[in-house]
Amino acid sequence: ARSVHVLSGHTSAVTSVRWSGEGLILSGSEDRTIKVWDPSKGILCRSLEGHAHWVNHVALSSDHVLRNAPPNAKERLLSPKQRYDAAVGAEGVERLVSASDDHTMYLWEPSRSKKPLTRMTGHVQPINHVSFSPNGRLIASASFDKSVRLWHGASGKFLAALRGHVGPVYQVAWASDSRLLVSASKDSTLKLWDVDPGNKTFGKLKQDLPGHADEVFAVDWSADGAKVASGSKDCSLKLWRH
Repeated sequence: ARSVHVLSGHTSAVTSVRWSGEGLILSGSEDRTIKVWDPSKGILCRSLEGHAHWVNHVALSSDHVLRNAPPNAKERLLSPKQRYDAAVGAEGVERLVSASDDHTMYLWEPSRSKKPLTRMTGHVQPINHVSFSPNGRLIASASFDKSVRLWHGASGKFLAALRGHVGPVYQVAWASDSRLLVSASKDSTLKLWDVDPGNKTFGKLKQDLPGHADEVFAVDWSADGAKVASGSKDCSLKLWRH
């Protein structure tokens, strides 16, 4: 491998990078901006500004379909473009969500405009991690305020606060069918949540997953939905079967 382009423009550390399905690169930085780059030309397209503190993480509505194989037989019948189109919605434009130390999130259409669609407020501490559901309809955010919040994936409207952790929440991961969410926390636990909007138990704790001896920094759900992997300060990974 060799360096092809150096994309210069950020004035502080780059904290998050995403390839988009529209051929762009998105980068979040401690300079409080998200920058949109054209990698084929090595140029800056636009700078997304609004955050008052570091941008900790960015996520795209197309992340799941761009990075995962079809999770079931029904989706395997679809072409990659059909899966991508379903994730980005009727307008065919990817949405980006950014999470910041300023306790807020912004929803953007980075290929279309440098102005945000909406500002998302409610967290009262820095936000560590954001993630669109695989179907693009929901956004989950994990914060130092010990909560996970759910938001509408297209409008950014607040839907529910998932409370139960007694320490900062570091990361979340979605099941491939978008109906369950798992969160990882400083409190040494993972928690499994019902995030199916069609259920009466939407936003409620489904299962507590203790077992780690220290903070849980990382979590990921297998593409087939059968297992969760978690990584902890206790130097171990744990595999959980759903």
